[in-house]
Amino acid sequence: MADAGEITSPFGLLAELTYRCPLACAYCSNPLNMADYSDELTTDEWRRVLVEARDLGVLQCHLSGGEPLLRRDLVEIVAGADELGLYTNLVTSAIGLSRPRAERLRDAGLDHVQVSIQADEPVMSDRIAGIPSFQRKIEAMGVVKELGWPLTVNVVLHRQNIDRVADLLALAEEVGADRVELANTQYYGWAWRNRDALLPSRAQLGAAEVVVRAARERLRDRMDVIYVIPDYYSRYPKPCMGGWASRQLTVTPNGDVLPCPAAQSLPFPRASVREAPLEQIWTASPVMSAFRGTDWMPDPCRSCDRRELDFGGCRCQAFQLTGDAARTDPVCHLSPDHEIVTEAVRAANERARPVDVLPVPRPHRP
Repeated sequence: MADAGEITSPFGLLAELTYRCPLACAYCSNPLNMADYSDELTTDEWRRVLVEARDLGVLQCHLSGGEPLLRRDLVEIVAGADELGLYTNLVTSAIGLSRPRAERLRDAGLDHVQVSIQADEPVMSDRIAGIPSFQRKIEAMGVVKELGWPLTVNVVLHRQNIDRVADLLALAEEVGADRVELANTQYYGWAWRNRDALLPSRAQLGAAEVVVRAARERLRDRMDVIYVIPDYYSRYPKPCMGGWASRQLTVTPNGDVLPCPAAQSLPFPRASVREAPLEQIWTASPVMSAFRGTDWMPDPCRSCDRRELDFGGCRCQAFQLTGDAARTDPVCHLSPDHEIVTEAVRAANERARPVDVLPVPRPHRP
């Protein structure tokens, strides 16, 4: 194994409380092997994880899933994080965020709410989500604002909805969002299976970027507009989580610890909070130390002057596209495997405009 690089303290913890979810979004990046994560950490185990995370240096805790509101102990987990001084962000579909539940979460110390929505109008939104949910989301966002929380509206963009970016931004304005994230799909899990129906064309991206630039200028004093283009259309890859096991860590529902949410696909020995302290996993486990720093890099990354900027790109994407997690991310135009990505982009641009029905529909996860 290459030199693990400098070990820093993580800034953020993504606490994936459950992978259960009432929605059936075709772009979901959660793992396909749901049964492996059914033995979820208990309330006490999560409280211990939060203490160990705080002691490790974590300042922010993002409570996610799946749908974290399906955890009956969510209020207790939020209260535990608040007692430790952690900033908490609830990442939710808002299905189940009733006013009484929201008030209990506010009283427990929840700091921020991020609500996902699939489109700007009910027919498309409900079709993409797999269940009637649009109106419940709108009502829940109203509750969030009434209770005084900062609100982030998150939209996963793809071939089906990217042409409606202007309308999505108008919706975010209407509900009073403080921040809107327009994030193009990351192709893992179900999104990987459905990539052909999700990857937008270059023309769609170009039109969306014009709208986003204008909105950023118009809304700069009222709402932050975050726009993330698809990796496949980038000349250089994005830095993976700010550097592998450098600033962020993820704990999955069953207690596995990962440097990023998609890393469960990589062929490393399991590292679980049920078997070792979080500090030991962060500093010494193979899954965390494998790609720290830059000494592990092959060429062209090793000799590239961007190696400290993008860290070779996404290890999970490299593994998914090439079968080797140590390869240069094929997104990079310098990668010897870049043709894999250019072929996917070529196919996306040759296809007709958005299909009406996404393939491989995902079953609901009650």
